[in-house]
Amino acid sequence: MLKCEDLRVEVPLDHFGDTPGTIEVYARIVGNADSGNKPYLLYLQGGPGVEAFRPTENSPTWLPEALKTHRVVMLDQRGTGLSSPIGWVDGRFVGTGGAQDPEAVAERMSFYRADAIVEDAEAVRRALGVEKWAILGQSFGGFTSLRYLAEHPESLLSARITGGLARVPQPGADPDPAIAYARTWQIMREKSQKFFSQYPGAAEAMKKLHARAVTDGIALPDGTVAAEAHVRSLGLLLGASGGDQKLRFLLEHDVDSAALRHDLQASLPFSARNPLYAAFHETCWASGAKTDWAALRARSAEAADDPLWLSGEHVDPELFRTGPLAVWDDVAQALAERDWPVMWDVEKLRKADVPTAAAVYTHDAFVPRDMSRETAGLLPKCEVWETDAYEHNGLAASDGEVLRQLNGLLEGLNAAG
Repeated sequence: MLKCEDLRVEVPLDHFGDTPGTIEVYARIVGNADSGNKPYLLYLQGGPGVEAFRPTENSPTWLPEALKTHRVVMLDQRGTGLSSPIGWVDGRFVGTGGAQDPEAVAERMSFYRADAIVEDAEAVRRALGVEKWAILGQSFGGFTSLRYLAEHPESLLSARITGGLARVPQPGADPDPAIAYARTWQIMREKSQKFFSQYPGAAEAMKKLHARAVTDGIALPDGTVAAEAHVRSLGLLLGASGGDQKLRFLLEHDVDSAALRHDLQASLPFSARNPLYAAFHETCWASGAKTDWAALRARSAEAADDPLWLSGEHVDPELFRTGPLAVWDDVAQALAERDWPVMWDVEKLRKADVPTAAAVYTHDAFVPRDMSRETAGLLPKCEVWETDAYEHNGLAASDGEVLRQLNGLLEGLNAAG
């Protein structure tokens, strides 16, 4: 039986300046009958803008493996879950300190990046009264782990990163996030071609759905309208194990059926439930640069003209002009125009003397394998396990196997001293 404890910590809104205000950060400490005084493992969720898992005995699937050696801290990252969540409720922005003007909301959200999440985690660690703990970062949680390794290596026993070794711009290199998105567009071309060659009927269905979205839009059950970018974004399903089957079954429905309309809305990756995931997504790649709709700038004319070239985690401004996220349009535009400070100090990463094990997925649709390998090379004690057996969601899809592999790498690093 799981044993869960709640922890709430008040932290500054602005960890790095003098902007007044505080927010509450929530963490759930998960253990079992055998937890005793096992060390803590902080889980950093993917996203950004998504709360941590709500755990059960066997969910997430890697949790039983983690509990063999650790107590797990499930942190709701600021702005999500029970950590002063940001959203749109009853015709107004909530969780924004009262801000309603889009520019003011965007300014508020500028304090919600990975650098602030790391400082929140440090406050949680201190509240638990421990000197050091381990971290496990999935996807964006891995981006956050890199920040943790750079800024607070003294607080870490070890780091595990799954599908989350971001492109870290080297000194003198172009920091434009569009560089990473250009690579992921190419990966999505390969995945799209593979999918439509495997399921020929799906190609015709996608063309029909795409044409309807372009000409009339597709009315969704919530009263909003899906546009071309919404249909193209269904490609995000291809980046996860089993996602090809989900997309195949979705496309079996007639475009005018109730099933298609409901399933389409449920399948849209960028939803109003977690608005930060869309509005804030490109900022997770930004390190000393504007985003300026980087994914759209990186898209080729060929991709734009091909309805069968689906997108992945590519945020298109059209997603905010119609559909469930329309109220976030001006906020998203303001965020795209901001200059963002450096997130990862390369020299600090080179000195992060923390045993680190990373899973790199050969065909990862969202965090390119070659860029991940380059970033791993910055860390002095990083061992990489690369596999083509899983997609980006390998941690959740592998029934603990990915975590076991990383634990094995760490055992080898520790044995080597």
